[in-house]
Amino acid sequence: MTLWLRAMGADVTGYALSPHTDPNLWDIVHGASRSVIGDIRDVLRTAEVVASADPQIVIHMAAQALVRMSYRDPLGTYATNVMGTAALLQACRSVRDLECIVVVTSDKVYENQGEGRSFDEGDRLGGHDPYSNSKACAELVAASFRDSFFADGPPLATARAGNVIGGGDWSEDRLIPDCVRALKLGQAVNLRYPDAVRPWQHVLEPLSGYLTLAQALVMAPKKTPRAVNFGPDPASFCKVHEVVDAFGARFAGRPGWTRNPAPQPAEAQALTLSSTLAGHALGWHPRLDIRESLSWTADWYMASAAGENMLAFSEAQISRYRGLLQGSR
Repeated sequence: MTLWLRAMGADVTGYALSPHTDPNLWDIVHGASRSVIGDIRDVLRTAEVVASADPQIVIHMAAQALVRMSYRDPLGTYATNVMGTAALLQACRSVRDLECIVVVTSDKVYENQGEGRSFDEGDRLGGHDPYSNSKACAELVAASFRDSFFADGPPLATARAGNVIGGGDWSEDRLIPDCVRALKLGQAVNLRYPDAVRPWQHVLEPLSGYLTLAQALVMAPKKTPRAVNFGPDPASFCKVHEVVDAFGARFAGRPGWTRNPAPQPAEAQALTLSSTLAGHALGWHPRLDIRESLSWTADWYMASAAGENMLAFSEAQISRYRGLLQGSR
């Protein structure tokens, strides 16, 4: 997002924790903006940074974003995803020139009873694991602040994306980083739920949605919905092991996979999104299918392994994607 905004001529201020992996994407791109290391749970520090940046647009993506980590640290997950969101929105109340706020949550905010259908924005919020539930709570926090403090001020909306893949992710317990690590070691990928179905999408897809939503909130606030799904085409809904097989083939090798026999924390077996509202209200639709998304992702990691300039490579992928957007108009 930082690189994309910089390409558009934006003055960007980023606020986040220190990178928790080595390597990490921040080391590659941090020179592209003013970057402040801080904890969104620190109410005073968050307010200071927001006031100093004096933003016109706020895009909130800070989160504890891992399901398994949420089982290990539920209180930390709720503190970040719920109270951190509240702290940011409270800080935004004092920004004089603010034009809109986009709060990014998750496809997992919906109460999933295993029916197998795609969720739309009118479905009931819920979430059984601490991560999913904390993101549903963040939706409620955003709605409360919108009604209580921003009713006559800058519009505030939430955005819900699918399972995001793409270059630069080295987090633990994430499928693509696990594949990359396994391929480098010549080992099979250990999968918790190989038959689970998810809405896979390249990271640039939801980013284009967030920017489209922000623009609409500024240009046509009364016509713009306040909660929007940005998911892939239904043809990109597929099983975890299918992603591993396809990614491995593209990454010049097949790691194979094994099913982890140990007891695992509960996760939804099927989760898919409907992006019908995004299409009707914003004219947004995905440009990359699952094959292209995996190809772009594998290309990034292969370039990184080859020692290429990954700042330039990332900027080139963004430019290529923006070309797809221009070509569809």
